[in-house]
Amino acid sequence: MRVDNVSHSSQIQVMQRTSPVKGTAMFTLPYRTLMHYKRWATNGLNAVIAENLERMPADERILVRRLLDHIQAVDEIFSHNLEARPHGHLAPRSVELPSYEALASKARSTADWYVDYADALLPEEVDEAIAFSFSNGEPARMTRGEMLLHVAMHAAGHRGQAALLLQKNGIQPWPDRMTDFLKAENAGPERQVRLAEVAAR
Repeated sequence: MRVDNVSHSSQIQVMQRTSPVKGTAMFTLPYRTLMHYKRWATNGLNAVIAENLERMPADERILVRRLLDHIQAVDEIFSHNLEARPHGHLAPRSVELPSYEALASKARSTADWYVDYADALLPEEVDEAIAFSFSNGEPARMTRGEMLLHVAMHAAGHRGQAALLLQKNGIQPWPDRMTDFLKAENAGPERQVRLAEVAAR
């Protein structure tokens, strides 16, 4: 599987007008932002689920756990792919459905891993292609950047499905929008420090 890269030039130009980050670090900033957003959205959704899961019918509680388990399995598969290691998954889900508590704990650890990975990603590594196999054994080849985009978009879609189940039961889901994330990030004093650190690399 191979998808042609799209140009990042328009993204870079926009970020240069709104951010003090300069130089080659600009190239990896979108990936850093996506992984930080993914962690924020994941932890936010799981916090809402933790408080309200028992309010949902039993069958829908299982559906929510299946969605979270599928997200986690795919995240684990691609974290191994990024390290060029066999992932060992024979399907994009667990053999036995874990408890919600176990899923939330693993999600926190995996989200932290992706943030650390993206923060350390070098510009020359973004377009480096890695060969791997999907859980069904099909061979594939994607760049590191494409893998990060995939896990971000894949998780976002399934978080939306979980949010619909919450709404169906009168539960307000986490405000899962990039604009909400950026607003929350910009409100924190740490953001300018982080941007300055990136610029210094």
